[in-house]
Amino acid sequence: MGSDIHKPGTDDGWHGVIAQGGQFEPEKDRYHLYIGLFCPFAHRANLVRHIKGLQSVIPISIVKPYPRGGDQKFPSWLFPSSDSEYPGATPDHLFGSKYLSEIYFKADPAYQGRYSVPLLWDKKQGTIVNNESAEILRWLPTAFDGTDLPSLPTALPPLDLYPSDLNSIIDTISPWVQSDLNTGVYKAGFAADQANYEENVIHVFGALNKLEDFVHANGGPFILGNRLTELDIRVYATVVRLDMVYVQHFKCNLGIVRHDYPVLNAWLRHLHWTVPGFRDSTDSRHIKDDVSMERKSTLSPLFGMLDINPKGITPLGPYPEVEAGAPSPNDWKNLNPGGVKMKEVVEHAHTLPVEPGLGVGDRRQGGGEAFNLSKLGGEKVGS
Repeated sequence: MGSDIHKPGTDDGWHGVIAQGGQFEPEKDRYHLYIGLFCPFAHRANLVRHIKGLQSVIPISIVKPYPRGGDQKFPSWLFPSSDSEYPGATPDHLFGSKYLSEIYFKADPAYQGRYSVPLLWDKKQGTIVNNESAEILRWLPTAFDGTDLPSLPTALPPLDLYPSDLNSIIDTISPWVQSDLNTGVYKAGFAADQANYEENVIHVFGALNKLEDFVHANGGPFILGNRLTELDIRVYATVVRLDMVYVQHFKCNLGIVRHDYPVLNAWLRHLHWTVPGFRDSTDSRHIKDDVSMERKSTLSPLFGMLDINPKGITPLGPYPEVEAGAPSPNDWKNLNPGGVKMKEVVEHAHTLPVEPGLGVGDRRQGGGEAFNLSKLGGEKVGS
């Protein structure tokens, strides 16, 4: 395998691409996807798999949301021994592995990094294709286009989540969505001190405020108006978890989607209840158990977060987890944007590129750092 895909013996991830004429050709039954239903980053890859209709093209194995263990360098997610051990999780259908780490070491016996999901495996070459969710999100929607897959009952639907005319706006918004929202909830939840927590929780809600106004300005039902893009995938995977777990477990409690963000709540309801793949790929039990049943956080020695939830009690709420019913066109017209009015949150929202009201015509470039919990000793959660 070329060093441009993975640097053996390091903590580098894998960066392969399924593409015609490349190292990883698009073929049915050649690839296998490893995910956790709890993980918002693995959710990205599984969402594309559902929306594109790739379920029979790329089968999956699903790790349990808790616990992690093993005697390797870092704790690893585990597979159940049977389909009935933990509903929704599956054994490793390829190798019968106990730990996800075993898959990583099959590709690189000297691998030094963490054992994260998603992980896309190539059965033909016996190696990992890619384990970076943002990269998979970018190329998987079109990877099998033009490929002869005669065993499929219907042709794969067209899906371009990164259309050329929207590249610039997606590239402007994605960095701060990643740094302030997708990984911002983790930076707030695993903050080592009060000041760090407050800084990051303000960033989380500043990003939500900005999105609330921006979706309203574009009229919905998607972030950029009437077209589904990878921004919707990125934001959904975090926002659907906010009221469920991040509000209480990660102390992201300046507001809740269903009360403080009527536009984002309408956007969430539309995706969850009307767009195929979103509800089917969202498992609230896995999401809740992951953050509540890890009785001794594997991250706690670094952060002083001992016994985050010592009794392992999983909250029942919120109820319903996503409010029922998709908004009608008239509902969208009558919506007024909400948001958290805390001064620091409002000020941070104003610093984020793409001003509300300018819509998709704004082409200003934005910053935003990539975040990886491995910097803090935790599970890698982003690319």
